Amino acid sequence: MVDILHRVGATASPDAVYTALTTIDGLVGWWTEKTSDASDDVIRFRFDLPQGEDGFDMKVLETVPGKLVHWEVVAGPEEWIGTHVRFDLKQEDDYTIVLFRHEGWKEPVEFMYHCSTKWATFLMSLKELVETGTGKPAPADVQISNWH
Repeated sequence: MVDILHRVGATASPDAVYTALTTIDGLVGWWTEKTSDASDDVIRFRFDLPQGEDGFDMKVLETVPGKLVHWEVVAGPEEWIGTHVRFDLKQEDDYTIVLFRHEGWKEPVEFMYHCSTKWATFLMSLKELVETGTGKPAPADVQISNWH
């Protein structure tokens, strides 16, 4: 198994980052404008792609205010099903450090390379959102290839 790992610091409180990761308004502000509740513990994330709409459903496994958000991918591309997305938060001086993991990939396929870069752009969008009040969620995100 292989994982995507990123670290980013934001000059915002852990509570502000946690809110951006756990509320629909927060998620809409940095990841994709097409974010909605699917059921009690599942969040739907959708993206408009040249070939049509695509996306993921994430089951919320665990949240600890100001410290942790942990999801499992329950619907989406085959490579994502059963993987876990985890945001560990910690305070360091004036920064909230986000230790991000998208873990459990079966193998490092080309799509994983793409997703690693996209996660980095969206984590920068999260940083912008909590620092300035405005992120760059899809469809305003950085386009890196014909995949999105």
